[in-house]
Amino acid sequence: MSIEEGKIAELVRQVMSKLEKVQDSAPSGLGIFTEMEEAIEAAFLAQKELTALSLEGRNQIIQAMREAAIANAEYISKLAVEESKMGRVEDKIQKNILAATKTPGTEDLEARALSGDGGLTLIEMGPYGVIGAITPTTNPSETIINNGIGMIAAGNAVVFSPHPTAKKTSLETIRVLNEAIAKVGGPKNLLTSVAEPTIEKAEIMMKHKKINLLVATGGPGVVKAVLSSGKKAIGAGAGNPPALVDETADIPKAAKDIIAGCSFDNNLPCIAEKEVIVVESVAEELVRCMQKSGAYLIQDSKKLAELEALLLADRAPNKDFIGRDIQVILRSIGIEVSPDIRVAICVVEKDHPFVINELMMPVLPIVKVRNVWEGIELGVKVEHGFRHTAIMHSKNVDHLTAFAKAIETTIFVKNAPSFAGIGVGGEGHTTFTIAGPTGEGVTSARSFTRQRRCVLAGGFYIL
Repeated sequence: MSIEEGKIAELVRQVMSKLEKVQDSAPSGLGIFTEMEEAIEAAFLAQKELTALSLEGRNQIIQAMREAAIANAEYISKLAVEESKMGRVEDKIQKNILAATKTPGTEDLEARALSGDGGLTLIEMGPYGVIGAITPTTNPSETIINNGIGMIAAGNAVVFSPHPTAKKTSLETIRVLNEAIAKVGGPKNLLTSVAEPTIEKAEIMMKHKKINLLVATGGPGVVKAVLSSGKKAIGAGAGNPPALVDETADIPKAAKDIIAGCSFDNNLPCIAEKEVIVVESVAEELVRCMQKSGAYLIQDSKKLAELEALLLADRAPNKDFIGRDIQVILRSIGIEVSPDIRVAICVVEKDHPFVINELMMPVLPIVKVRNVWEGIELGVKVEHGFRHTAIMHSKNVDHLTAFAKAIETTIFVKNAPSFAGIGVGGEGHTTFTIAGPTGEGVTSARSFTRQRRCVLAGGFYIL
């Protein structure tokens, strides 16, 4: 399902106008169980009911899920920020509405027919059955909405194993979606989970014989776990997206776009710009334009050292500052900035820890290079072969082509903020499960199906 940018913006405004109080009580309702085995069995039975429905019935379920996600976008966005202390409510609202409106449904399941002397062969996409989905703390409700719509559109039921630090948000999203499904007469428990998600319960899910496909959205550890399970698995892992700016770029626009993408939900999306590589002849102009677009430049080397010590411990990001507002981060090193500042920027060397590590914070390192070819080489290096996302600002088609071929990322964004790669200001559907490690790429309903072939030999063909 596609929707114009103006429509998304209008939906965000409508949702923001409805002030809903975030409830403190534990999530309750359809789909939430005490034990993982109960959640899996309920999903197994629900999937059997789903396959008995017509395609129109499935479409009604998906439409109900979309409407419920939009209606509750503010509520679950506030809940996510309150629970995880990460991100921005207004940006999470946009992400939840994006997941609701631009996740493909059953229209993504296109059958193929082969006709010839041997007869007619029909190739269709059928469901796996019950999918086990592990979801992150960074995009908890968005991933559940996105996965839920796509996986049910493909004919599956889903057992979610949410990140414990986003437990309340995740379970409440599951409840909201299941209630919407029930209201249109759909099967109960198409989406299930456990009230207290743990590593042990996730392991039960991964090993259970009724789970036919595993989908992991998160860091390298969780992706490695599903890939080691012995089951068919889709892994959407970490990224460290570089944004490369050459001397031909529209510098004011590049600066504005980079700050917009980097600051979106406080840099939590794995597609967001994590470091900037700029040709030195335009570097000063880019920094000046970034400052005009909502960036604070850290020039004091002592303060930069303090910030590095604060945000990185043993070269791992400090979890206390992941997804936090830049005002909170800078205040911790004695710097006060105005509320309109969205990002802190700093000019550093190419081997600085901020460049090498994915911070998931609105702190953006900038590295100067002599020319675009040095920039391409560095971009490939700091992306670490994750093949996730890269961004480039340039008017030179040869430069754009060279970087795209060299870095081979799942998403490559040209002359736009990173979020254009998931359908915000760019064409195409959205996803919050970007499967670089296992190759499915920008996942959609068809990613959660298996091919089935039906053959009618010797008949029903026209030559």
